[in-house]
Amino acid sequence: MAEEVKLLDFWPSMFGMRVKVALAMKGVAYEYVEQDLRNKSPLLLEMNPIHKKIPVLVHNGKPICESSIIVQYIDETWKNRAPLLPSDPYERAQARFWVDFIDKKVFESGRKIWASKGEEREEGKKEFMGSLKKLEEVLGEKAYFGGESVGFVDIVLIGYYTWFYSYESIGNFSVEAECSKIMGWAKRCLQNESLSNSLPDPFNICDFVLLMKKKYGLE
Repeated sequence: MAEEVKLLDFWPSMFGMRVKVALAMKGVAYEYVEQDLRNKSPLLLEMNPIHKKIPVLVHNGKPICESSIIVQYIDETWKNRAPLLPSDPYERAQARFWVDFIDKKVFESGRKIWASKGEEREEGKKEFMGSLKKLEEVLGEKAYFGGESVGFVDIVLIGYYTWFYSYESIGNFSVEAECSKIMGWAKRCLQNESLSNSLPDPFNICDFVLLMKKKYGLE
């Protein structure tokens, strides 16, 4: 019996992007089911009744929720190509630590940039750039956070990269000017078709964010 794989997602979500990248790297065919988060589908509510959030991977009728957990599930389930997490337990734990750091620090500070103004926005910019500089230290002289090949941390951070243009446009700053190493890393990642073909255009993300700001009176 053929495997059934569905991804319930919302296209601008950096959390969904990492799942798309992981599936692409593993060569897993799947059905993409776009979700309207203002009018959540019965399928989404059934598959993720606890958090009612995207993304959700549905594998042979069984749901897996929370994006970082989904990526690890994909890595463990489809072992035939492109390992995403390190085999060494310590390195694997470190990768998980930095993924958690990204999803807390980079996400929250990025949200402050686009969803606030004045002092709070300036605070968000400072925190955002501080987080990226810390990640530059972690990257060091490696090509990727995963070493010589794309790994778990790379897959997680590259989705945020698609939002950089929005943060820069709204916050009036340049990531390239302060964190050129991160931008160099992103350009290397985008040479990988599994990544570049799985990500939306940053200009489309910016259009979406500006609409959100207008809708919620955040201009």
